[in-house]
Amino acid sequence: MHVAENLQNIRSTIRQACEKTGRNPDDITIIGVTKYVTIERTEETIAAGINNLGENRSEGFLEKYNHFRDRATWHFIGSLQSRKVKDIIDKVDTIHSLDRVSLAKEIDKRADHVIDCFVQVNTSGEESKHGLSKGAVIPFIDSLATFQHIRVVGLMTMAPHVDDEHVLRNTFRQLADLRDTIQQRDLKYAPCNYLSMGMSNDYHIAVEEGATHIRVGSKLVGSGNE
Repeated sequence: MHVAENLQNIRSTIRQACEKTGRNPDDITIIGVTKYVTIERTEETIAAGINNLGENRSEGFLEKYNHFRDRATWHFIGSLQSRKVKDIIDKVDTIHSLDRVSLAKEIDKRADHVIDCFVQVNTSGEESKHGLSKGAVIPFIDSLATFQHIRVVGLMTMAPHVDDEHVLRNTFRQLADLRDTIQQRDLKYAPCNYLSMGMSNDYHIAVEEGATHIRVGSKLVGSGNE
């Protein structure tokens, strides 16, 4: 299928989820996850109207960035090694995987402007997942108060790969509750307005639970070997 047709289906699903919960579909940012696809498929994605692109490895990010540059808004959505920060920091728009002080220090040192960051939270409790435990999030955000180049715009999580809707909703709901708590603190450096959650298999549930940014790969662009 063409990306434009896939996007039409995704937008339709988002509309239905928003109707259920009284939300505005315009408040949902679709990030096209292009990490497994070619430059050509990425070109098709931009042509379809998606200019928020997500990459999860610095090498793949740089390849796509060097080709498209300011034709896209760039989201780094994978675990980021501190030593790779210098390669991407002046090119990326938003980092979705801030999860430790050492990474924050490197971002703050290398950046020449304020970087929008999502703090990654492991709300599922799976050992295989990156991210802070729920209890560690507020102390971590407090530790960022003196950093000049970091703005915590929201929280990010990855749900388990399961079909159990209750488990998925619980994973997303925990993140939304935590976001609300941080938002109420009214911190200038951590407004925490957004929720980056939901992927190809569960984005409709994430939208119902308050997602503002969904990261859609295979349902939008395919798996790269089509």
